Formats: sequence, structure tokens, C-alpha cells
Amino acid sequence: MRDVRVVLIGGTSNTGKSTVAEAVAERLGFEHRSTDGLARHPGRPWRTPGHEVPPHVAEHYATLTTEELITSVLAHYERLWPRIEELVTAHARGAGPGLVLEGSALWPDRVARLAVPRTAAVWLTADDVVVRDRVRTAGRYAEATEGERLLMDRFLGRTGRYQELMLAAVEELGLARVDAGAAAGTGVRSVAEMTDAVLAAVAGQGGPGLAP
Repeated sequence: MRDVRVVLIGGTSNTGKSTVAEAVAERLGFEHRSTDGLARHPGRPWRTPGHEVPPHVAEHYATLTTEELITSVLAHYERLWPRIEELVTAHARGAGPGLVLEGSALWPDRVARLAVPRTAAVWLTADDVVVRDRVRTAGRYAEATEGERLLMDRFLGRTGRYQELMLAAVEELGLARVDAGAAAGTGVRSVAEMTDAVLAAVAGQGGPGLAP
């Protein structure tokens, strides 16, 4: 990690980006931020304590197809990119603490084109069953109404399609990826294991996401 001042962690929803990014930032003594804090697209469509699903969010997931949901969120990320690039550049060239920035808005093609020194990147993936179980647990799927389950299922459809497209881009560009594991077989990797894997993946990169 010598000379690296910005670590970018991309991936679809519920792959553990926030948790791992926080752990990586703590290891490095860096600041931790999420692209969600820069501008919010319709977020999670399920109730949590103290949070009801806004009507416009429910309508967004209830009325759009999976492809329309993908088109909408990717357009949002495109509009957000100039702010991300500005933030990355400021930390990469500044004198303050380094930055670990995570979020689905870190689309592989744009990150790979970053001409910003001292910046590394990695994308997290997870088995569809792992993502599904995390979303359903968070949304209390077993206790939800039919309408609430529909919104969660639409969100999962978008999440799965996003990961499919993102993974294709990562593999085509030869970028770094860390997989969280599967619910079966060897099991899901711990936060410590994921943190170690991310740090190993970004060490000595020749550019954002690129191997030395």
C-alpha cells in the first residue's frame, strides 16, 4: 500500500462494501466515505425501524422493469461521476488523510479511465443467495406483506442484473475482484478475511484496479 492515498471499493448492493471499506480505512488510517452520501438514488424499498418506504421509492420499484431499473440507476451514476472524480482527485493529491470510497456508483469502465495517481480499486462480488438472504433479513421478508415482498424482489432483480453487468466489465478490463463467498460450500468470508483480500488486491496496482 506504499504511496496509495485512495482505495475505491465497488460492487452491487449488499456485498459488504460498507463494512469492508470501514475495516480497510481503519487499517490504513484513512477516511471512509460512501458514494451514496454524494447524491441519493431511490434506495432500499423496505421498512426498517424509524424508516418507512417513501411513496416515490415504492412507485419506482413497483412500476419499472428490471432493465428500466438498471437504466435508471446507471444514468444516476453517470451524472454523479464528476463529483466522484473530483473527490478522488482531491484526496489523491492532497496532504490530509487518505480516502476509502465505496459504492455501486464506482462503475468499472469509468474507474479504469481515471488518470489520478496513487489510486487503487477493487470490486466485491457475492453469490446471489448471499445477497438475497441479506436483503430478505433486513426487510423481514417472512413478515412482509405481498406488496412489500414485491418491492424487495424487484430490488433483488436490479441488484442481480447490476452484478452481472459489472462482473462482465471487470473481467473484460482485467480489473481486481474479491469474492465474498457463497452460502454453501466454503461459506461466506469474514470481514477480516475480506479486508486482507482487498488490501492484497490493491497493493502495487499499476492503475486503478490494474495488476502491477
